[in-house]
Amino acid sequence: MDGKQPLEGVRVLDLTQAMAGPMATMLLGDLGAEIIKIEPPSGDQTRSWAPPFIQGISAYFLSANRNKKSIVLDLKKEGAPLVLMKLAETSDIIIENFRPGTLERLGLSYETAKKLNPEIIFCSLSGYGQTGPQKDWPGYDLTVLANSGLLSLNGEEGRTPIKFGVPIADIVSGMYADISILSALYERTSSGKGQYIDMAMLDANILTLTHQAFSYFATGKNPEKLGSAHASIAPYQAFRTEDSHIVIAVGTEKLWKAFCDCIERNDLAEDPRFSNNTARTENRYALREELEETFSSITTRDLFRKLMEKGIPAAPINSVEEALNSDQARAREMVTTMEASYGKIPMLGTPFKMSRTPGKVSKAPPLLGEDSRSILRSAGFSDEQTKELEEKGIVGSQARE
Repeated sequence: MDGKQPLEGVRVLDLTQAMAGPMATMLLGDLGAEIIKIEPPSGDQTRSWAPPFIQGISAYFLSANRNKKSIVLDLKKEGAPLVLMKLAETSDIIIENFRPGTLERLGLSYETAKKLNPEIIFCSLSGYGQTGPQKDWPGYDLTVLANSGLLSLNGEEGRTPIKFGVPIADIVSGMYADISILSALYERTSSGKGQYIDMAMLDANILTLTHQAFSYFATGKNPEKLGSAHASIAPYQAFRTEDSHIVIAVGTEKLWKAFCDCIERNDLAEDPRFSNNTARTENRYALREELEETFSSITTRDLFRKLMEKGIPAAPINSVEEALNSDQARAREMVTTMEASYGKIPMLGTPFKMSRTPGKVSKAPPLLGEDSRSILRSAGFSDEQTKELEEKGIVGSQARE
């Protein structure tokens, strides 16, 4: 390893709250970018999304705000836009997730930032984008899941749709935002110019429909809700065993034959209803009944062991506790601890495993305004100017100096 990270020297102004934007900036921070999180006096809204707490801080906030510095800036105060502009002059990226038009009213649009810094990359991450008849709709993970069609696919037929257990629409949108930002950053190396990114959560999640959208294109029919089952592969779902559940994914005909042999049900391989994947998919419910009858007398642990010995893709359904404490998660350093100004906290690791410039978890999620003074100092504000900004309530600080 070189000891250097790929985004070292890149400064990001983070004007985002909740999950989609903070996830995007956190990942950029993992890769070495300097993330300056600009928060209102009340803080990122997720600071109050609790319980639970860890060391007095919202666990939800902690999950998406490591590797960041925090400055409190009241954008509604006269003089605040000038502070923001000063920070923008020396930044590479601005990412915000206000409703369309909000930053323009506060005095910081892309056009304004561009005049100060022609190389600025400005990403607006909103629920429905900056154009179109729904652009002013408020967007959260659940509403975007519903509007994108994804929620209609989740759950079991005849029952109320269910959301995923984490804000997956937010997370996907944050990742697509990062792809756009990093692409613009790369293009800037040849053009010398920044650009504006209009990233809509709805767009990102419509693309996430992938093969289900194409099922509709092919048939003109809405895809069914299938619970844990796959629309185009069988068996590929969760099954009951003697004591719990297991997921099994048989994706090829070779695997199907090996699977039937493994569970001593070669009669299924010879059954016309299950002779190939198309037939198995059409008869998925009959197949599930056959398999669950077989699995009813074997524990998940024993069945999993047998399947692994034959190379059949399968997994027990881990609880969160089991997943986080697994040997694999520990070996991959996906669970760790770190010191914060408010005490030791657990932290998830970074997935960026690169041979020379890996990602790092280097700074704990900040207290509200923890870095206000140091951020202003690095932007050229004197101690007297900083004191004046604090006295006027434009800037807030919990600096420990």
